[in-house]
Amino acid sequence: MTTDTTTKTPEAAAVPPPGAASASKRAAQGHRRLLTRRDRLTLALMAGVPTVLHVALVWVTALASIALAFTTWDGIGFDSIKWVGLDNFTQLFNDNPQFWPAVQHNVVWFVVLILIPTPLGLFLAVQLDKKIRFSRVYQTAFFLPVVISMACIGFVWQLVYNPDTGLINSIIGANKPGHYIDWIGDPKLNLWAVLIAASWRHTGYMMILYLAGLKSVDPSLREASALDGAGEWQTFKNVIFPTLRPTNTVVLVVTIIEALRAFDLVFVFNKGAQGTELLSILVTNNIIGESSRIGYGSAIAVVLLVISLAVIIPYLIATFRKERRA
Repeated sequence: MTTDTTTKTPEAAAVPPPGAASASKRAAQGHRRLLTRRDRLTLALMAGVPTVLHVALVWVTALASIALAFTTWDGIGFDSIKWVGLDNFTQLFNDNPQFWPAVQHNVVWFVVLILIPTPLGLFLAVQLDKKIRFSRVYQTAFFLPVVISMACIGFVWQLVYNPDTGLINSIIGANKPGHYIDWIGDPKLNLWAVLIAASWRHTGYMMILYLAGLKSVDPSLREASALDGAGEWQTFKNVIFPTLRPTNTVVLVVTIIEALRAFDLVFVFNKGAQGTELLSILVTNNIIGESSRIGYGSAIAVVLLVISLAVIIPYLIATFRKERRA
């Protein structure tokens, strides 16, 4: 009785079956063809169109504004652009009676937003973080002004401040002839009236930011503080609030940006006249106003840009350093 044994050499074992080579080749080709020509074209359009729009509408316009700040131009033909160097800035700082009041009003805008709606937003966030009944309803009610256009808010508050039929004058009895209070036209009152409307919106914004920060606080910190016998105020002051430092940084930067970019509300109220001058209003009035001093308006825009970058750049540097350390 004989037994046939088949011995496979290493070379024979290394040779794949006839169909395996073609299958692996098809798999490799299929892997390379996961993105068809149509897919690549779609991705190029999805990424390219927003990039082109962003560069054209943000970076190109910003660089053009910086360049135009050193020129005079009435906006009619590129041949009328003339280089004047620092004359626009010299005139702005020394000869414009509206510039420094506008800077002052922007500073007042920031101080009011940081002192009134920011603590109020923090207070509302702390109360809503306690998971009270109808918490979602309250969040929606307080956050609703944030999602409404600033122009719409301006129109609403114009009705509230109307000297004849407005809500405030009707309540305090100042809607009769000889007793009118012109909240919008009086230079001593209109800036504060606008700031009340801005604070009404800013409170909901701060509430959401602080509520998000409170949700990220480790619950074990509250439990440890309660075991140590700390009261609610002591827990918030010594445990909760220190952990909100990143949120406080974001709140500060957002508030500064909101104070610098304030425009819509004031423009709807009285177009930035009679005591409500702002840097953004001056930029608009000089660029698209009757005078069309585009170079001069660009100089004001550059000043506003420099102030903004002086706040944003240190914030970005600190954020990147924290990410690297982490």
